[in-house]
Amino acid sequence: MSAAQEIQVHVGRRAVVAAGATGLAVVLTACGGGSKDSGGSDTVEPAGEGNGGKGGAPLAATADIPEGGGVVFADQGVVVTQPQAGEFKAFSSECTHQGCAVKGVAEGVITCPCHNSMFDAATGEVKGGPATTPLPEKQIRVEGGSITLA
Repeated sequence: MSAAQEIQVHVGRRAVVAAGATGLAVVLTACGGGSKDSGGSDTVEPAGEGNGGKGGAPLAATADIPEGGGVVFADQGVVVTQPQAGEFKAFSSECTHQGCAVKGVAEGVITCPCHNSMFDAATGEVKGGPATTPLPEKQIRVEGGSITLA
């Protein structure tokens, strides 16, 4: 193999590795984005300006949380539900089975898309496995039509 051919082989391998890394980054970014899903809930990016919704910045308006459903705030790692009119609950959005982010909240059930674990939207308790541990509760404050992390 001549020196010119050897250089082409090394450049070719580097290009393949770089292209693979770029493709992986694109796939991972696409998996983490927020969007309206078919489960009847929203996945929302941060409220507040770079503070993750903490420190008094509103997470959501109470009107944004559907009764019997909820909204997943991916960047804050929290899902806020409204099991009954005017009753708001918050739980970790990390599934206790293998750490996937829950995505859907509908008809009183929080669902994980990875293995279909289901959690009660009022208590965080497991309604269907493979998860065996409830979602940990998060503290929120509801004041004047606004919800903030406590």
